[in-house]
Amino acid sequence: MDEANYSVVSEFVFLGLSGSWQIQLCLFVFSSVFYLASMMGNLVIVFTVTLDAHLHSPMYFLLANLSVIDMCFCSITAPKMICDIFKKHKAISFCGCITQIFFSHAVGGTEMVLLIAMAFDRYVAICKPLHYLTIMSSRMCIFFLVTSWIVGFIHSLVQLIFVVDLPFCGPNVLDSFYCDLPRLLRLACINTQELEFMVTVSSGLISVGSFVLLAISYIFILFTVWKRSSGGSFKALSTLSAHITVVVLFFGPLMFFYTWPSPTSHLDKYLAIFDAFITPFLNSVVYTFRNKEMKVAMKRLCGHLLHYRKIS
Repeated sequence: MDEANYSVVSEFVFLGLSGSWQIQLCLFVFSSVFYLASMMGNLVIVFTVTLDAHLHSPMYFLLANLSVIDMCFCSITAPKMICDIFKKHKAISFCGCITQIFFSHAVGGTEMVLLIAMAFDRYVAICKPLHYLTIMSSRMCIFFLVTSWIVGFIHSLVQLIFVVDLPFCGPNVLDSFYCDLPRLLRLACINTQELEFMVTVSSGLISVGSFVLLAISYIFILFTVWKRSSGGSFKALSTLSAHITVVVLFFGPLMFFYTWPSPTSHLDKYLAIFDAFITPFLNSVVYTFRNKEMKVAMKRLCGHLLHYRKIS
């Protein structure tokens, strides 16, 4: 093919989830409700941790940043999907597609590292309680946060460095509601099997490796809690259960994407909905309703707000 015919695709077209008007209406209501709920829930966590002095600790600092990441993650694909549901022509520009892929991988990679940092925080708090404040200092917390974003952006750049210059000269239809790297690679005008394999292996290794590391960490922590089996251990176990739930919710769909031999496109798309809408919402629910300190802080904050309103 002549070089002049390369890179003529200026936009990509999404097929979406369904052509049925009834299903589209259900999807619109479902996605709008869960998007708003996840944004509100995570905003409540951020404001509560920021405004309540009792929550100014390393664990809640990391939790607030996880909530910020969840809001970023669901905002990468959700608003575009909600706006496109009733459109016949669901399109995104080439630059918009690359940007969406870049930030989804960057934020996803950042969340992986932050979840590892939160596991380390729980390990120190439970296994080395006397040295907790010394090890988990403000400097260490900021180091974890900066490192997680750096690793996330590097991971995303590595994924996209070979993609931005690929020739797209004909097919431009993506059987999805968002820009997905494996599907995008299949639209290139050259053979991308090796590149697809590299992307799948690198993302799969990172996700599975991070999950295995987290699983080993939490098993070790749970074993330590079981050995002590004191009153304080029940509180630690309650906190750990919230962390473990969030880890499973985040890594479950992710590992399916990159380790299942040949997932169906429909299952792929519905798992992506789970990742984009339900996981960020459930994260906020898990960390509020299953965390006694958060519930007490939220009640205290509501009490202060009502008090100030009465005074004014």
